[in-house]
Amino acid sequence: MRFGLLGSGSWGTALAKLLTDNDQQIQWWIRSDSNIDSFKNRRHNPQYLRNAFFNIDLIHFSSDIEEVINKSDHILIVIPSAFATEALSSLPKNIFQGKKVISAVKGILPEENILLNEYLKIHFNVALQDYFTVLGPCHAEEVAAEKLSYLTFSGIDEKSTNDISANFKTTYLNTLCNTDIYGVQYAAILKNIYAIGAGIAHGLDYGDNFLSVLIANSADEMAGFLKKAVNHSIEVGSINHLQNLKPPTTITTNYAASVYLGDLLVTCYSLYSRNRTFGNMIGKGYSVQSAQLEMSMIAEGYNASRCMFLINEKVKAPMPIASTIYKILWNGLPAHEGFSEIESILV
Repeated sequence: MRFGLLGSGSWGTALAKLLTDNDQQIQWWIRSDSNIDSFKNRRHNPQYLRNAFFNIDLIHFSSDIEEVINKSDHILIVIPSAFATEALSSLPKNIFQGKKVISAVKGILPEENILLNEYLKIHFNVALQDYFTVLGPCHAEEVAAEKLSYLTFSGIDEKSTNDISANFKTTYLNTLCNTDIYGVQYAAILKNIYAIGAGIAHGLDYGDNFLSVLIANSADEMAGFLKKAVNHSIEVGSINHLQNLKPPTTITTNYAASVYLGDLLVTCYSLYSRNRTFGNMIGKGYSVQSAQLEMSMIAEGYNASRCMFLINEKVKAPMPIASTIYKILWNGLPAHEGFSEIESILV
């Protein structure tokens, strides 16, 4: 497989480390030629995960996104959702023809309020069987430090999903597979919103008990959305073997699996979580604009809160927690007032 990597943030850098640690040669699109020169000279990303060193002989860097795509047959997209449309919109409409696309994007594309696979289908005619996701409760910092982590690869083509995942499996990274392309993407989007909520609660000086109740209720709210939006049959504790299914066929999902509940928990609790950090600042009284300026990385849950609020106007799943977080971030609802409302609905 010839992998092309689009995106050079912390998560893109971590995924590149997994591939090159498996002696995979990669094409890597990095916008800045100066960053490319620095990377080559120092053998690490000059901006992210500076303690992760690379075998530069395995990497062909380019600031030309078309060159990277054309020289690859598997395209790994790790661009923040807020910038994905800008990066892809000017590409030739047939550029992904005959290629597999692997998404590590954890957000809705805000301009059109759609998932990446939907955008690629509309604008580049990428079929769902050629689209895969890589998601799960991993932090780039822990992957860089080679702490044991788990990633889930999703795709409706069982063989291709397993073949792709094998290229990322290392002694410190375990890979899992399922067919739930839509469910894992929505779960990854929603957990970022709930992590902002957990951060707000911490900033407002709520204790551990409240936080655990908030996250438990958020998990239930997320499961309810997946049932309605993706036609899921949610179970806990059952093993979900790969099935060659496509939406909207009913999918029985082990909701306790790492890519659903596990990702929610780590994003809400971990100090590495940028969404939790962003929410903590909001809870302490920062404005949205001030919190964004203070952070050097994108908190995907900010745009996602608005996108999911609009999507749920059609789905109509009960989502009082996510809706309140949206109102705090976008409608100016004071955080303490919003959480007073949330207190009254928790069970």
